[in-house]
Amino acid sequence: MSGSDLRRAVKGRVLEPGDDGFDEARKAWNLTVDQPVSAVVEAADAEDVAALVRYARRSGRTVTAQAAGHDASGDVDGVILLRTGRLDGLRIRDRLARVGAGVNWGRVQAAAGPEGLTGLAGSSPVVNVTGYTLGGGLSWFGRKYGWAADSVRAFDVVDAEGDQARVTASSDPELFWGLKGGGGDFALVTALEFDLHPACTVYGGRVVWPAERAGEVFETFRKLTGEAPPELTVWFNRFAFPGAPPMVALDLTYLGDPSEGAALVRAIDAIDGPIGDDRGLVAVADLGGIAGEPTRPTASLPRAELLTGLDESLVTEPIEPLISIQIRHLSGALAEPGTGASGALPEPYLLQMVGGGPDPARVRAKQVALVERFRAVIAGRKPYTLLTPGETAADAFPAATLARLRDLKRSRDPHGVFRANHPVLT
Repeated sequence: MSGSDLRRAVKGRVLEPGDDGFDEARKAWNLTVDQPVSAVVEAADAEDVAALVRYARRSGRTVTAQAAGHDASGDVDGVILLRTGRLDGLRIRDRLARVGAGVNWGRVQAAAGPEGLTGLAGSSPVVNVTGYTLGGGLSWFGRKYGWAADSVRAFDVVDAEGDQARVTASSDPELFWGLKGGGGDFALVTALEFDLHPACTVYGGRVVWPAERAGEVFETFRKLTGEAPPELTVWFNRFAFPGAPPMVALDLTYLGDPSEGAALVRAIDAIDGPIGDDRGLVAVADLGGIAGEPTRPTASLPRAELLTGLDESLVTEPIEPLISIQIRHLSGALAEPGTGASGALPEPYLLQMVGGGPDPARVRAKQVALVERFRAVIAGRKPYTLLTPGETAADAFPAATLARLRDLKRSRDPHGVFRANHPVLT
């Protein structure tokens, strides 16, 4: 079928190679990832998504869905890229949020905060809620409430035949399980509903020191995370920004009374020489300001690893040419089995390494070298939501979970109409 057939099939805008705006429309959020798609479709609504799927099913083509393209793998040669940004409905009622597939976390948090509520948002306000949740969703508040996917009540989907359905634990338990952390390989999600959680007050912020304090900061991080209640989350950071002196920082949130949070992290005050400290009452809508991640597309080279523990070399090993390494404390509810494909995270920490610049090979080589240096505490797997180009679902899921996801894929999408960022079948 021709491009004109695709244009007749849907109401939304269709862009193909050679069209003005095509190259811009196909970009991933991470500008180092190329997306060699055959077309970009900006769906007008859920019915338009269904029409696109029916077209793809008839014509033997494959569809991948993205709002902004976070965590794109680039494995989309010849695929139709579905942009869901116009599916932007948002409703909050009775501590339940209903969001369209184009909504980001910043909008949810801005609406939930005045109600004394929060979603299980991550570190960036511009990350799409649906993609994040399909990947599991690691939140500031995951230690208290688990994966974001575990708070989902229902998904609105389009299946591989182009039919629309509402998926819940009772209506379709196996698909519901798979969508809760197993990715977008089984159906296209057009909206989801999830529980919001109490957040009358949140204490948090970032404290920064010169790199010379790294040892003290790391030991304080070790102590705090060894004793932290599930309401407290602390992350350790090392920074090596071009043109700036190396620095070390702690990011934190406490879901509760600010005075209680300040008391729990009082050990931080004993570290001399901070060059920045913005701890205090944090509005739910402003959580994204703590880590200060980019809010516009940028070029970066990330890699994530789960850690079985902490090692002194995480502090002493030079990180250049990387821009940062970050260690997030997990545990709490994240170590519990949960109700979806994400499963349990028995590993207590997560390492994230980010680089950039003109020499990607050098950055990748450094990441490989650091993984080898930290080998004693590297778990050997990573969260599905943090897989990068070249990695596969087998790097994330235990064998039994992956086998179950593959069976689900074969039964629900035998003709390969859908392709997730990281397919379960490779």
